[in-house]
Amino acid sequence: MGMKRFLRPSVAIWSAGALLAGAALAGCSSSDSGSSSASGTPVRGGTINYVHVQEPPCIFGGWIQQAYISRQVLDGLVTLDDDNTIKPWLADKWDVSPDGLTYTFTLKDNVKFTDGTPLDAAAVAYNFDQFENTDLNGTAKVSIDPYYKSAEAIDPTHLAIHLNQPYPEFLRLITQGYFGIQSPAALKTRSKQENCEKPIGSGAFTVAQWKKGQEVVFKKNPNYTSWPATAKNKGPAYVDGIHWKFVPDATSRYASLTTGQSDVVYEVPTVQWKNAQQQFSNTIRYITPGKPVSFFINTQEGPFTDKLVRQAFAYGADRKSAVEAGFHGVIPYEPNAAVSQSTPGYQDGDPYPFNPGKSAELLKQAGWSKGGNGIYTKNGQPLHVKLVYGAGFIFTQEGATVLQALQEQWKQAGFDVELTPATMAEQWGGKYSDPKTYDAMPSYWTSPSPAILWIVWRASTPDNPNGNNRSFYNNPQLTALINQANTNTDTTAGFQQYKQAQKIIADDAAGIGLYTQNTLIAASNKLQGFWVEKSQGEPVFSDAYLTSSRPD
Repeated sequence: MGMKRFLRPSVAIWSAGALLAGAALAGCSSSDSGSSSASGTPVRGGTINYVHVQEPPCIFGGWIQQAYISRQVLDGLVTLDDDNTIKPWLADKWDVSPDGLTYTFTLKDNVKFTDGTPLDAAAVAYNFDQFENTDLNGTAKVSIDPYYKSAEAIDPTHLAIHLNQPYPEFLRLITQGYFGIQSPAALKTRSKQENCEKPIGSGAFTVAQWKKGQEVVFKKNPNYTSWPATAKNKGPAYVDGIHWKFVPDATSRYASLTTGQSDVVYEVPTVQWKNAQQQFSNTIRYITPGKPVSFFINTQEGPFTDKLVRQAFAYGADRKSAVEAGFHGVIPYEPNAAVSQSTPGYQDGDPYPFNPGKSAELLKQAGWSKGGNGIYTKNGQPLHVKLVYGAGFIFTQEGATVLQALQEQWKQAGFDVELTPATMAEQWGGKYSDPKTYDAMPSYWTSPSPAILWIVWRASTPDNPNGNNRSFYNNPQLTALINQANTNTDTTAGFQQYKQAQKIIADDAAGIGLYTQNTLIAASNKLQGFWVEKSQGEPVFSDAYLTSSRPD
């Protein structure tokens, strides 16, 4: 699910583009980590059947689901290791100028895209300029804007990226799949639709076929030479290909694994998680970094223009218990509305623990009085809250159960909450982009960096609107503080500023926490070497092999 972008690139941007703390997948035991320690001798050949949830509109783009799938085709400059250190990928090494304004990368030599053209400094520079100046990938753009200035090919293997201001989080941010490098020749000569369906990269696989509504078929790139430093397999993929299937129904998805029809499944239902850990040796629980699944609270229109009412809403429901019950104790409650607990620079603590007495006291201070039906009123108007949520793409059946439980609790606290399901197009398109259209909206946005605060929470101005700030919370002090953190070359001090920013958001109840976005993956016992990378939890199949080959 990665979420969420509200500006629209050629494809949508939903990072919510998203979310992520890495994990190590133990080969013989389940683990809350992201890599697999494979056992046995790798077997070459066969096809992996992977069952995913959502089908993206394009293979690449600004939605987290696109980062997952494009990882199979596109390589990045650098990657994030499990210990949060930046490791080489297409770039063997790099230097940062003393003023923090220039990053000079030394690229691997003789890397080629699968169309035969060279992946050199000019190609990488072209991609970065496309990120900044076109709609190639909107999440990439907002991750480096306004700090990115230009990219310069010094020679075929040396690339300089120039910034307008120091941006210490730059390297961590470009480890995301949104920064996968594509063939400039393909981008320039093929139609957008061709590049959408079969982007040309240098990765371990190529797109052979996309059967819309069913699956994407990947074929092994036998000439793969550009694996990241974190790879376990220093060569082309062991398997011949991947069938990346789309199965929205959680029960059917998990059943495909238990019956042997699939080798890996994404988003195991939490009610089946303990069973998966007992039955399969390779299980991964990945806690997404970035903005957690939390409520945007509309601060410009409706009842929540009053801070006291926002705070009363936060105190008025036992969000922790609702999350624990709805997700069977598997997915953690997240009290921080701004930054997930797996994100560097996280500010812990619960600013609004369940306290119905405090909620009632705040509503009284704000001039509301309880009506005969238990709902508060003011000036003859009931305390009505329109809560719009993404049905089926942010909130599956389990998540919707959590919202329904909260709806009942808020009713007991005197809030008349209307749950309004929305499609992806409705939530991130124009229908719910105006502050007059809703009062609260839960969403998430994956990012390995506390700089997510800038993307989501900076103030909108007439010259520089921020459509990602769905609380419409325009606080110039907060914006200035996040910018100071982003550009602070003293990273220890910068991280303290990120924490101060989170406190401002919490104190003003501009957002209300709910739970961390998790990825729950289970793999067949005959599949070894499968893992997910650290920055976003992207599935990595180039190291995986089947102990019993499956024919195409």
